Amino acid sequence: MTGGFGFTPEDVRYLCSEAGGAAQAEIAGLKLGDATRIADIAALRRRYGDRTPALVETILLRRRAAAKLAELPQTAHWLFTDEALQQASAAPVARHRAQRIGAAAPGALVHDVTCSVGTELAALTEATDRVLGSDLDPVRLAMARHNVGGVGLVRADALRPVSRATVVLADPGRRGGGRRRFDPADYQPALDRLLEVYRERHLVVKVAPGIDFTQVHQLGFDGEIEVTSWRASVREACLWSPGLAEPGVRRRAVLLDRGEQITDTEAADCDVRPAGRWIIDPDGAVVRAGLVRQYAARHRLWQLDPDIAYLSGAELPDGMRGFEVLEELPYSEKRLRQALAARGCGALEILVRGVRDVQADPDGLRRRLRLRGDVPLSVVITRIGTGPAARAIAFVCRPSR
Repeated sequence: MTGGFGFTPEDVRYLCSEAGGAAQAEIAGLKLGDATRIADIAALRRRYGDRTPALVETILLRRRAAAKLAELPQTAHWLFTDEALQQASAAPVARHRAQRIGAAAPGALVHDVTCSVGTELAALTEATDRVLGSDLDPVRLAMARHNVGGVGLVRADALRPVSRATVVLADPGRRGGGRRRFDPADYQPALDRLLEVYRERHLVVKVAPGIDFTQVHQLGFDGEIEVTSWRASVREACLWSPGLAEPGVRRRAVLLDRGEQITDTEAADCDVRPAGRWIIDPDGAVVRAGLVRQYAARHRLWQLDPDIAYLSGAELPDGMRGFEVLEELPYSEKRLRQALAARGCGALEILVRGVRDVQADPDGLRRRLRLRGDVPLSVVITRIGTGPAARAIAFVCRPSR
């Protein structure tokens, strides 16, 4: 299951009942793995009949949610839909946003106008006791009532304001029918309508991390775009209306793993030089937010090329992963194969920017290199220069960890 089972309000009422709770406690002890799932479900159908799909889906979704939401209270007993769980922010990301809202608007009433099953509400209640949630989907709203007690909830369309909340939080739907929606006009509700309806309010909007920043500004948004990463992966972007943003800040990268933030108001005096001892691949949030030069200046690094995000330095900044350069060579598969074989390379990590054929299929390159050794190495493949002067370079490296 977990392929998008369609919960009904009746399913949610049963799951919240004493009988439903007892059934969930029993099923939680089953493995429901590939080897036993068919037999497990067949046995459960004999006991629980038509309730079985909702019960099994609930247990499987909770297991998926564990790594993502465990830091929020009581999520081991939450109810989810598949799409709601996919779109929900990881707990550290939701908490960061809630804390920032609390700091930017202390004492404000915060209204999550697309509250879904309640992830953002749970994080917000840790930062403020003035929280309201609403959603148009009756199933998700019923799940939120179960998941987040003590929060006022109402069924409402996000595009028809039903409160005078000081801060409005929105997470428009970016999935439908199992597919992601990339065009902000296809969000539910559409991003341009959200910005228009709440133009006079303090507004925070979650958006896809790959959103076109230029397109956002063309919609009339003139606040801050924040890109957040967690566990070395870009998780989401977030729009902060001007009244909630720091003066002058239009782009921010938040690296939750390092507890680090960087903005476009910082110095960007970054040199372009040949590689030093170390090559650093900046966190994806820094790259996506367009803050590579600011990041380099802060950590006393330099760029290998003004249009490529790889950085270099004589020293590796504390706590940062880097790649110690062992050898630099003009890139070709033959030269790289020879260099790696000479060093006894077995496992190989491939990082690539600016070299399209390799970027399109790094796993294919790894297979073609036919590595036979036992030494783990990394290779950084990138383009240096532009136009007729452009050349592909490979750096054979030893990773710091």
